[in-house]
Amino acid sequence: MTEITAPHPVSFSALVQQFFTEYLVNQRAMSPRTIASYRDAMLLFLDFAQHRLGKMPTALNLADITPDLILAFLDHLEQQRHNAVRSRNLRLTALRAFLKFAARRDVSSFFVIEQALGIPMKRFERPMLGFLSREEMLAVIGQPGETWTSERDHLLFTLLYNTGARVSEIIGVKVGDVVMGESACVHLRGKGRKQRSTPLWKSTIQEIRAWLKHNPTLSLDSALLPNRDGQAMSRFNVTQRLNLAVEHAAQTMSCLSKRKISPHTIRHTTAMHLLQSGVAFNVIALWLGHESMTTTHRYVEADLAMKNKALSRLQSPETISGRYHPDDDALMQFLQAL
Repeated sequence: MTEITAPHPVSFSALVQQFFTEYLVNQRAMSPRTIASYRDAMLLFLDFAQHRLGKMPTALNLADITPDLILAFLDHLEQQRHNAVRSRNLRLTALRAFLKFAARRDVSSFFVIEQALGIPMKRFERPMLGFLSREEMLAVIGQPGETWTSERDHLLFTLLYNTGARVSEIIGVKVGDVVMGESACVHLRGKGRKQRSTPLWKSTIQEIRAWLKHNPTLSLDSALLPNRDGQAMSRFNVTQRLNLAVEHAAQTMSCLSKRKISPHTIRHTTAMHLLQSGVAFNVIALWLGHESMTTTHRYVEADLAMKNKALSRLQSPETISGRYHPDDDALMQFLQAL
């Protein structure tokens, strides 16, 4: 009778390679940004495990990935690397995705993996959304100067405000993504490679036409907003240019000097101004590329003016306040019984 032997478990290093190449790329078709995020999480975890356990990553096995090790790693991210809770949870998401994949490839480690998967996400308080008034936003956008950089920056901030796009979406816009016809719009590539089209103001289209006229070498595949080297701007570059614009605007609008303004603040500003103009939630969600309406509803929570307007429609109860006169005998009996 032929003896049936159990298959040898896949090595840890092979599981990691299969997770990224076969699972994330081929089966799930994850976006490059997601894969890069998962890669960074794995690199950080393997480096921590090597120092914690004294074992090289190639010598690790799934049994080593205990809840204690993962919790220690998460504490390390918050305490030593000073990561926010949101970043900590993103790293945990990557590890959980890998462990779920590994459990299907190595059934013998299922119990150990199940314990590790029991680690919950850490809850955190969402900060109130910051946004600018229309006057503040226009001050930041300013007026286009005579230099190439000032023209580009003015178009950059105008597009961010017009579209409410994420900074990664704006720097990814190519010349061919802009439709300059009767239904002018720009095609944006959002999270998870989802695409959407956002309408453009006539003034924005006019500015884009002027920009392309001054830069005739830009082809359809060129970045609409390039850096000096002709490549797409980086997120850091956009933040840097915005900081300079805010500093300049603060010279005439001093309230801006006390504000912390990021490119994402402009996205919040667009959403708030759409909401205050009476645009429906579902339209704003489509405009911004929100997957969940819950995200869009956060803008209502941030708008105190809308809350006060809603409160004014609710009539307050006309209650006549009176003064409480306690029964002296009952009060004495209460105190004596203590």
